[in-house]
Amino acid sequence: MSRPRSARAHGQVLDAALELFAARGIEATSMDAIAEASGVSKATIYNHWPDKDALCLEVMARLHGRDEAGPVLDSGDVRADMIAALAYQPPPQDSDLRSRIMPHLMAYAARNPAFGEAWRQRFFDPPRVQITQLLERAIARGQLPRGLDRDLAIALLLGPMMYCHVLRRVQGKAPANLPEHVVAAFWKAHAISPADSNRRGPRD
Repeated sequence: MSRPRSARAHGQVLDAALELFAARGIEATSMDAIAEASGVSKATIYNHWPDKDALCLEVMARLHGRDEAGPVLDSGDVRADMIAALAYQPPPQDSDLRSRIMPHLMAYAARNPAFGEAWRQRFFDPPRVQITQLLERAIARGQLPRGLDRDLAIALLLGPMMYCHVLRRVQGKAPANLPEHVVAAFWKAHAISPADSNRRGPRD
């Protein structure tokens, strides 16, 4: 069964916008150009998105695999869930497009603070929320201390992954099994030993 016409048009616009953003840059791509490339009228495009920024955010969400709900990380093993959270990778088939579009995205976000803030909220907040939930779960189970500095913990866990992303773009490779090593180092530095946990109880 074919997709409804509205859904097809929606997808055509996203595909056309992505290609144009990657080729020309976001600033230089007009809604008229997107309408022409997609074969969808500009009036229809504006029925789906109020402006180019909203369209661009959805394009980026799709490109980075953020347009669908992520996996529920509740295996019963917080360390394993942390590794899974840090190991998340966007769809590999779109890696070339991501490489082409990221410089344009960063430049556009720098010139448009409102867009940059919307981008940060949509793409950087979810991993922070996910890691925060896992930290709180470990604290509730007596595996991490209640006095743990949450902001510092998030930086220690997510910071190396951001560095890894940059390193991969610059050198084409990054350290193997980095999520496992990052979580192991964090756990070694901050986790409560089982003996201490039994003495303190989960609320200490």
